[in-house]
Amino acid sequence: MKPSVAVCRISKIQSQDEQFQSQFVDDLCAVEEPLEIRLGIGPENDRSQVSVAVTMRTPGHDFELALGFLFTEGVINNMAEILSIKYCVTDDTNNQFNIVRIELKPNVKVQLKNLERNFYTTSSCGICGKASIDAIHINPEIMCTNLLQKVKASTIISLQHTLRKQQNIFEYTGGLHACALFTIAGNILLLREDIGRHNALDKLIGAAMGGNTMPLNNTVLMLSGRASFELLQKAAMAGIKIVCAVGAPSNLAIQTADKFNITLIGFLRDNRFNIYTHTTNVIA
Repeated sequence: MKPSVAVCRISKIQSQDEQFQSQFVDDLCAVEEPLEIRLGIGPENDRSQVSVAVTMRTPGHDFELALGFLFTEGVINNMAEILSIKYCVTDDTNNQFNIVRIELKPNVKVQLKNLERNFYTTSSCGICGKASIDAIHINPEIMCTNLLQKVKASTIISLQHTLRKQQNIFEYTGGLHACALFTIAGNILLLREDIGRHNALDKLIGAAMGGNTMPLNNTVLMLSGRASFELLQKAAMAGIKIVCAVGAPSNLAIQTADKFNITLIGFLRDNRFNIYTHTTNVIA
């Protein structure tokens, strides 16, 4: 496996008595490398391989990332469709562990056209808001799930502190996004980190898939940064009904949360937060 953290040599500048001093020291930084996701599909006597995506990610939990990505993009529905998942061996040593191949069972019909909807990753992409929301492919079974319990405001406040304490790689590098799943009572279930916020959430959802805990309708999702459309899309696909973010939500994230009955909370920091949609799911 590839490391998530690398050593780098830096010049550290400090000011003391209006004088600047420099010192060369070793520091830690987050690793960023490409991951290619491939699918093995087709009948037993006529298998083919399809490259479906390349994403820049922090190595670690790569199988979960691949599973979560394919699920949240509507290509696969559950773990029962998976035959195997492994790294592809290549002659390029530098590229080892950077290609994941997921073999689907011969009877699985792949919806590769769903991938036409993905990669809304920049605010300047020109995608129509309504079109992007309507293009989300929701499993009917997940769409029908409801939040089983309401969450206390005091529990919401506690999430930011728990998330920060659990961010192991961020503690060393300061350069990763994180997301975590909590119970309604505020107990942490899963946490994943990555240089890409969407990758971190795909890893989290992929881990939940592997643990057979889908849908995630009775959990709370906590995000270390802002709440963007693609993160709400992935949360909706997984059946998550409460999403909290340290930063601000975008207008498209708010519209997505409203349509899919998600309670969206932003600016969760310094013992305060704002509720943007479905406010009745949070109680005093």
